[in-house]
Amino acid sequence: MGGFGSGQRCCWPWEPIRRAARESLKHWLATGLVLGLISLPGAWAFWLEPASLRNEDHQLELPSWPSACDGLRIAVLADLHVGSPFNGLDKLAEIVELTQAAEPDLVLLAGDYVIHGVVGGQFTAPEPAAAELARIAAPLGVYAVLGNHDWWFDAERVASALRNVGIALLEDESTRISRGDCEFWLAGVSDFWEGAHDIPRALQGVPPSAPTILFTHNPDLFPDVPPRVSLTIAGHTHGGQVYLPGIGRPIVPSKYGERFAIGQIVEEGRHLFVSSGLGTSILPVRFLVPPEVSVLELGSPAQAPAVLVSHTPGTNLEVHRRRE
Repeated sequence: MGGFGSGQRCCWPWEPIRRAARESLKHWLATGLVLGLISLPGAWAFWLEPASLRNEDHQLELPSWPSACDGLRIAVLADLHVGSPFNGLDKLAEIVELTQAAEPDLVLLAGDYVIHGVVGGQFTAPEPAAAELARIAAPLGVYAVLGNHDWWFDAERVASALRNVGIALLEDESTRISRGDCEFWLAGVSDFWEGAHDIPRALQGVPPSAPTILFTHNPDLFPDVPPRVSLTIAGHTHGGQVYLPGIGRPIVPSKYGERFAIGQIVEEGRHLFVSSGLGTSILPVRFLVPPEVSVLELGSPAQAPAVLVSHTPGTNLEVHRRRE
């Protein structure tokens, strides 16, 4: 008979418990890993990325752009949605400072200054937001258009808030801008959903051959922009707020889907740039579409590049070129 001195292990009843403990530990480690993999993207999408902020430089070559205006820097602030999560007045002050640090020649405010029903958001009146935006200074001026959310709130009140602090509003109208030998026209077009978006009226008085930048809130009017416009600038889409590699952007508020979602788009020789914006709408989420102050640097190439059929998706910028 075996006993304590027989050489057999005395603690054999504990082996099943040890094995069960090891299996349990593996289970909880696996569960923790899965939860971590789920929670990390969740934390990134609902907290880290929406709370981030950066200047993003974009160099655009425009075949019809005058060499005298080469290097013109335009800061585009789209979809501020002041009051959305991580986008209160304090954040707006940071945006203003970041914009100034970019040393733009011209600043364009592309609409949607207020919010409606964003989860976790708090409504902020347009007056204090406009007062903060009034701190922006640029040699060639600061100009604005209204977005659909501004119309849904009170278009006249938002317009008055901007005008009262000295920000010029261009709603279906244009202005001539010059500095030294550099001269071009800036046309603002009202919102595609809620405004008249009267492109002919906006371009009325602009010489047909003059270099022209057109800016608006919603890029869906781009197919109606005439070829004589050197560059169209818009916001509204937020870049879809979410980009899933291999899948795309599940939701883009455009009748064209992802066609005008983000970045530089070239179709039939006409150029469009869509900023991914700064705030959020509906849900306070951004994934691989970080908020940015888009800083465009315009140039005139020695010769226009060939326009090819291509679609190159990216996490933050897409370039579409369609054959002329």
